[in-house]
Amino acid sequence: MLSVAVVGSGPSGVYTAQALLQQSLVPDVRVHVLDRLPTPYGLVRYGVAPDHEKIKSLQNSLRAVLEDDRVTFVGNVGVGGAEGVSPARLARLYHAVVYCVGASADRALAVPGESLPGSYSATRFVSWYSAHPDVGADPFVLDARSAVVIGVGNVAVDVARILARGAEELRATDVPRAALSALEDSRVRDVHIVGRRGPSQARFTTKELRELGALPGARVVVDPAELALDPAYAAPDGLSGALPLPAVVRRNLEVLRGWSAAGEPTAADAGRRIRLRFFLRPVELLERDGRVAGVRFARTAPDSGGGVRDTGEYEDVEAQLVLRAVGYRGVELPGLPFDPVRGTVPHTAGRVLRDGAPAPGEYVAGWIKRGPTGVIGSNRSCAKETVTSLLEDAAALRRRPAADDPLAVLRESGLRPVEWSGWLSIERAEAELGRSLGRGPVKIPDWPGLLAAARDRDR
Repeated sequence: MLSVAVVGSGPSGVYTAQALLQQSLVPDVRVHVLDRLPTPYGLVRYGVAPDHEKIKSLQNSLRAVLEDDRVTFVGNVGVGGAEGVSPARLARLYHAVVYCVGASADRALAVPGESLPGSYSATRFVSWYSAHPDVGADPFVLDARSAVVIGVGNVAVDVARILARGAEELRATDVPRAALSALEDSRVRDVHIVGRRGPSQARFTTKELRELGALPGARVVVDPAELALDPAYAAPDGLSGALPLPAVVRRNLEVLRGWSAAGEPTAADAGRRIRLRFFLRPVELLERDGRVAGVRFARTAPDSGGGVRDTGEYEDVEAQLVLRAVGYRGVELPGLPFDPVRGTVPHTAGRVLRDGAPAPGEYVAGWIKRGPTGVIGSNRSCAKETVTSLLEDAAALRRRPAADDPLAVLRESGLRPVEWSGWLSIERAEAELGRSLGRGPVKIPDWPGLLAAARDRDR
């Protein structure tokens, strides 16, 4: 038997397990999928917006893998750090270990005032409305009238959409009670999505962009003058220089063109406004009474090299809530090599490199392997490449020592793994919580609640 541990139960981890199950070279493989959390699915549970039901339904296909008899889900087991299992120990328990730990840190703006109360990473805001147990009940939106989201990717659009969407529309989702209550009380009326470059260089997809325009009670506002600064926007033939624009960029520009033609909302227009802003670079978060009160932006313009330059002009935008959505970074896992510049584990085709040479039995997949790029589906091909390398090494891996019962060893060390039956208990508890509130399943947002539900297997 080939015993493999996969660290991380998000898409990259589950796709790695799936690739191991589907191969025929080593039919007697057994996989333990370890996760620090007592719940599976990673980013799909704690990163996909609650109103994106189609994407969240990916949990069904991930579930099918985790329910395979050859796979064991092992939640509530951290890897690395003072209280976790070290990579060195995992290497003694399994023939091979594949690390699929993602890129959990957000990139900073590195501007004055960034640490003011009211300034957060979009990652933290997403974790809050997704009930991640590490976050707690931050009252993000209770007092804000104007919010600024810095970044023009899908995460920025997601958080802006949640801010602008009515709480009643989210009642049918699994948003936790505290977040739903805060959104019900929200005073936010203006949501600014701001990018330092032009609309043709934005990273959102057309589907995400169009969803903003379909929000009941919200109006999207775009400044025609800012759009006109982008050479690609002004090109009548869809060309940027000598190259045709990508199809997604052409579609995005058409959506923006339609919104800009609608002009500013009148005084009679009620509801929230979503303002898409371009060619503005944040240089400082402004303070009033010890909290964030706005953002000072430097006006930029296209340069001759495809980037932007500062124009010497500045603009202040009022905001009591600032969310930065400017990308992610991998975090070093104690005991594994790490490239601090790239934010990844050094590897060759998924084989972890220690001092430039492949480390026997250690592999990576997902964002910690390639960086925070691609969509959820990109993890499938990434996982397959890593599994191919692992299978090429299988003969040597089998000769490595491994524990007969790794879970027994983990329990003897004081850990209390949550297995699949515990996760099913959490699901039942969340369904019961939702029924008590007249809703569908509602997520349990805290560690004590999740662990208590996982241990209550008789409910």
